[in-house]
Amino acid sequence: MIDLFTLNFILGHINYWLFIVLMMTGLYIVISKGNLVKKIVGLNIFQSSVFMFYISMGKVSGGTAPIFPLDMKIDSTTTYSNPLPHVLILTAIVVGISTTSLALALTVRIREAYGTIEEDDLVSIELELSTEELSAEHALTNGRKA
Repeated sequence: MIDLFTLNFILGHINYWLFIVLMMTGLYIVISKGNLVKKIVGLNIFQSSVFMFYISMGKVSGGTAPIFPLDMKIDSTTTYSNPLPHVLILTAIVVGISTTSLALALTVRIREAYGTIEEDDLVSIELELSTEELSAEHALTNGRKA
């Protein structure tokens, strides 16, 4: 039987352990915190862990950079690392930056409109507003019947 938690196993898969720790940290922050800015930070930590995971998957042991030699004499025994995950992550980083900036802009607008960025306060304000709208609608409906 193979002992899964030997030191060699843990150190040999350190990138996966860091990925799991970062992902769970980001998920915990998103779920547990009520502040919208903290939730955005948690999403960024979560996203960074996914980037790290994909980049580490693209690395091949003993592989070199996927750049062809200038003379185009390619040795068939040469092992190249996979460039696709790195290229995809470059695109994902740009999308992540734009998503973060949009989320922060929405947070600023929410703060201007409601005076808070705490989730519990926002829910209570929305509840108050909806009950006021319902009571005003009810008063209009009853006023028409009289």
